[in-house]
Order: sequence, then structure tokens, then C-alpha cells
Amino acid sequence: MPKLKTHKGAAKRFKKTGTGKVKRGHSHLRHMLTSKAKKRKRKLGTSVLVSDADVRKIKRMIPY
Repeated sequence: MPKLKTHKGAAKRFKKTGTGKVKRGHSHLRHMLTSKAKKRKRKLGTSVLVSDADVRKIKRMIPY
């Protein structure tokens, strides 16, 4: 069986944890930050786990 190629766009956006779960960052933190609340910006800076509906697709894109 040939080796699988990593989807480079996905590799830049998602990371695997030690237990095999997939982490992602939040959007909406690039510009127009003055109109957003401090609390909202702080929450957007943290990473979260990918939803169960998308995990299979993303794991296939980042096999290693």
C-alpha cells in the first residue's frame, strides 16, 4: 500500500493531541478587534477540539 500524503492546508490548521484527538483554533481574531469585547477575544485565542462530525475527515487528511 502506498504512503498517504498529508493535506498541507489541513496540517497548518489542525494538530493531533497525544491521545489522538484533533485540536483547532478559532476564527475572527485577525482584524477589526476594537469592536470585539476583551472576553470574546480571550476566548477566541484558546484552542478547542474538533466536533465529532468532522474528526474522521480531518484525521484522514493528517494521517501522521
